[in-house]
Amino acid sequence: MTHKHYLITGGAGFIGSNYVQRLLQRGERVTIYDNLSRTQRNVEWLRKEFGADSFELIQGDVRDAQKISAAAKNADVIAHLAGQVAVTTSVVNPRDDFESNALGTFNVLEAARLSGKNPIVMYASTNKVYGGMEEVELYEEPTRWRYKDLTGGCPETQPLDFHSPYGCSKGTGDQYVRDYARIYDLPTVVFRQSCIYGPRQFGIEDQGWVAWFIIAATMNRPLTIFGDGKQVRDILHVGDLIQAYDLAIEKIDLARGRVYNLGGGPDNVMSIWAEFGPKLEAMLGRKIEIGRGDWRPGDQKVFYADVSKAQRELGWSPQIGVDAGVRMLFDWVQEHQALF
Repeated sequence: MTHKHYLITGGAGFIGSNYVQRLLQRGERVTIYDNLSRTQRNVEWLRKEFGADSFELIQGDVRDAQKISAAAKNADVIAHLAGQVAVTTSVVNPRDDFESNALGTFNVLEAARLSGKNPIVMYASTNKVYGGMEEVELYEEPTRWRYKDLTGGCPETQPLDFHSPYGCSKGTGDQYVRDYARIYDLPTVVFRQSCIYGPRQFGIEDQGWVAWFIIAATMNRPLTIFGDGKQVRDILHVGDLIQAYDLAIEKIDLARGRVYNLGGGPDNVMSIWAEFGPKLEAMLGRKIEIGRGDWRPGDQKVFYADVSKAQRELGWSPQIGVDAGVRMLFDWVQEHQALF
């Protein structure tokens, strides 16, 4: 098996560090490119697990075109996971969000194009590119909202509707990545990711809600539910997500220039509080006090992805169900309370 050189932007983050772990376990050459603005905990953990020299760390920002170009010179695969991650933050500071996500992604693509190595570029996009999907009919059940007609979930053919500065900046990156395959023949793949959860996720109120609810409830921090708590999401364990990354690389001749929804799909949905709340209380063995807030901008009442295209073309499907995955994350948070 020939090993590749992987450049992981945002490699110190939640998804990035999980992917780096997988790559190092099988002996790949890895460079992490990260501005370390959120945390260094995952880098320290990777060094402890694999040794200080097991990967290269470049502390840099994707907004720095020259630095990312230099970092990409010898990469065979670029997994572009860096960027601003929260809708709420994008509303407060839209310029920073644009520069991190839209300009940052453009810089990564240019770095790949100018490297002369024609590297595979994988981009972590988001289901937020579909917007509020207001025209899709819903109906209400006691503990959740549901799609009336999209029973298999939202397909990749759903019209794009960039809602919120975050939706606009990530959507800009999404379309650029797709187009660089058409115009420059760069082997790129776009993944429109749903709610990803798992270990090494230091969730905050604005992002990574599954982890945040578990952390806040465990540590007795104030927990606020926005909207009616019956919003439905498909959740995907990070282990399943990174398996899709590997399959896309393996099948790049088919996957190049394609867009795939990656989420838990209709089999792994949960309403964020009406259903998750009781699960969490059962695991904790006590009642959880919550505050209530208004709906937030661009917050869909329902989103779950139709993942049949990834199943058909990549041979991928989620293997870790909601109950097992949430329990795994709950146990990880219990064991690592000192980190929070």
